[in-house]
Amino acid sequence: MEYLHTMVRVGDLDEALDFYVGKLGLVETRRMDNEKGRYTLVFLAAEKDLERARESRAPLIELTYNWDEHEYQGGRNFGHLAYRVDDIYATCQTLMDAGVTINRPPRDGYMAFIRSPDGISIELLQRGEPLAPQEPWTSMPNTGSW
Repeated sequence: MEYLHTMVRVGDLDEALDFYVGKLGLVETRRMDNEKGRYTLVFLAAEKDLERARESRAPLIELTYNWDEHEYQGGRNFGHLAYRVDDIYATCQTLMDAGVTINRPPRDGYMAFIRSPDGISIELLQRGEPLAPQEPWTSMPNTGSW
């Protein structure tokens, strides 16, 4: 068995791409528009998975944009996506500077949660050992649900 992709339905493709590509840093590997089915599929990979994703089409996130449907409920029921990052504090700061809410700050130097515009929880995990706790993260409260 091999992990291929996770499909996430999005209500606004431009907004989703701004989040996943523009802010989170994923890279679009391919796109399919299906006129008959009235949907667009956009496949994204993390930068460090890019070569493998292009060769084997995995591991990927598949953003599914249904042209006639724009609201989905239960994003929290989906669970979450998880990505390993080189510096959790720098990643969270970059996301905050881009307007993303850090729902569960990396108080422990290891784990944080954010949410996509469609309510999908995304877990960010520090590569290797946790970083030493530091402000402002240590005293930052949770915001919303994650």
